[in-house]
Amino acid sequence: MTPKSVTGRMRILAPLAALAVVTACATATPYQPLRGSSGGYAQQQIEANRYRVSFTGNRFTSRERVENYLLYRAAELTVQNGFDGFTIVRRDTERDLDIRTSPGIPRFGPYGFWRPYWRYYSRFGGHSWDPWFGDPFFDREVDVDLIERYEAQAEIVMFRGTRPNDPMSFNARQVLANLGPTLELPR
Repeated sequence: MTPKSVTGRMRILAPLAALAVVTACATATPYQPLRGSSGGYAQQQIEANRYRVSFTGNRFTSRERVENYLLYRAAELTVQNGFDGFTIVRRDTERDLDIRTSPGIPRFGPYGFWRPYWRYYSRFGGHSWDPWFGDPFFDREVDVDLIERYEAQAEIVMFRGTRPNDPMSFNARQVLANLGPTLELPR
């Protein structure tokens, strides 16, 4: 291979590789242990049958998915510890909203940077007017990016035997069976 053909291939492959990296990063948080800022589940044992469980999602993870992954992790812990079900005694979902703004670029018309304009003179001096763009320094768009992240937390108490007559009590094996097919695991 000649150096020119290698350079030509690099020009084609470099943007494709960058696009692949950006696309891979633009996905919802998979069901995984908490790793830095990428999100995931965490738990802390409080008593023999009591845990604090949480799941943190990234900006691409919906509130519903965060809450489902929290329930799945609670059910998984329950079965791993030899219990049949769990009752949620405290539950909270927090929404973190980050608003980022950045200055846009001046608006350009169908002619790109070149555009027709009219100049007229009055008795008070010269003045130009741009019919499409207005003032090129102040007539700019602003880019606004809303970033939502959700974190669900719950304190659970595990039990053995039949489920209590409480709407916040769950059969762990049924939760695993029903929510298991919806999990997105890390690649």
